Amino acid sequence: MDLFEKVKKFTQVDEAKAAGIYPYFHKLQTKQDVIVEMEGKEVMMFGSNNYLGLTSDERVIKASLKALEKYGTGVSGSRFLNGTLDIHLKLERDLADFLDKEDCTLFSTGFQTNLGIISAIVGRNDLIFSDKENHASIYDAIRLSYGKMVRYNHNDMEDLERQLANADPNAGKLIVTDGVFSMGGDIANLPEIVRLAKKYGARVMVDDAHGFGTIGPKGKGTAHHFGLENEVDIIMGTFSKSLASIGGYVVASRKVVDYIRHNSRPYIFSAAIPPANTASANAALDILKANPERVKKLADNANYMRKRLKELGVPIIESETPIIPIYTYKIIRTFKICLELFDQGVYVNPVIPPATPKGECLIRVSLMATHTHEIIDKAVEVIANLVLNYPEIEGDE
Repeated sequence: MDLFEKVKKFTQVDEAKAAGIYPYFHKLQTKQDVIVEMEGKEVMMFGSNNYLGLTSDERVIKASLKALEKYGTGVSGSRFLNGTLDIHLKLERDLADFLDKEDCTLFSTGFQTNLGIISAIVGRNDLIFSDKENHASIYDAIRLSYGKMVRYNHNDMEDLERQLANADPNAGKLIVTDGVFSMGGDIANLPEIVRLAKKYGARVMVDDAHGFGTIGPKGKGTAHHFGLENEVDIIMGTFSKSLASIGGYVVASRKVVDYIRHNSRPYIFSAAIPPANTASANAALDILKANPERVKKLADNANYMRKRLKELGVPIIESETPIIPIYTYKIIRTFKICLELFDQGVYVNPVIPPATPKGECLIRVSLMATHTHEIIDKAVEVIANLVLNYPEIEGDE
């Protein structure tokens, strides 16, 4: 059988384009901001993870340019060899201090961060207890680790305890969870996870990609949100959201971080994060530390938009975060609503199975600290009109 047989049979994209319902890969032509230009038109951006609104901040851009001029465009090697810069070390110290952990190291992407941590820490005979709605990078990391995955129902602590109670008491155990779940916008039940970890001798890892900069005192994330920073063993995060760059990090005890540095294949065999990205992340972190009111402004914006949507009867999933999922239920209907919203100047993201259960499709709205109430009101009016009035489509799933 030809290896490319599966490629020949992959026709969904062509079919969606032919039907005029393909919603992906819109061309962005300006900086990521609350108002952007996409495909030649002005669009209100409500589909970005730029939570603190720092990707277009002149201080972040200036820091990036300065590093580019000083260090060049890349490091041409891994951190293990020639790729460690003084600004890498500074960002690691600053992140460890900010998050109240002993040590930190950087990865080139957030996806790679999960791959690198879990594949290094978890061995063939170890068990990984993973929330069913964890990010795809966690699933791939578990495969790379050769550990055995034990999935528990989303945020279901009774199910997690059943799985832990039935596990081999002599196996190494890691409970890994998103802090803020990227599709539903809900927060992990970290207090109960920590309690169960202690009871059953497990370690705890939190993927705080969507929690850092959005919740917790001063935006320190999920563990600090619950006052459990000393009880969570490993925290990872990314720079592509609140810190306006690209890359990722892990914070933990000095021994754990050093073990990852010397045993993580994705870390050892990848080039280090480029200078410009390192400097922009550090500048964004400095702004967050100096201006924690940005986190409150972000929360206020999200609460305001949730309130406005609910007043108009738009069906949403409740959350405390900048992520607002809106029910659109069916796949084709979701795609068509997203495309119509784009035509009317509002960009949002479609979320369909397998990211949601069948019949529970969503559009994912995400807020920035730099949104104004005026822009939010305009977007809400357009969203409510379409979501509440768009007809059902025959044959839609």
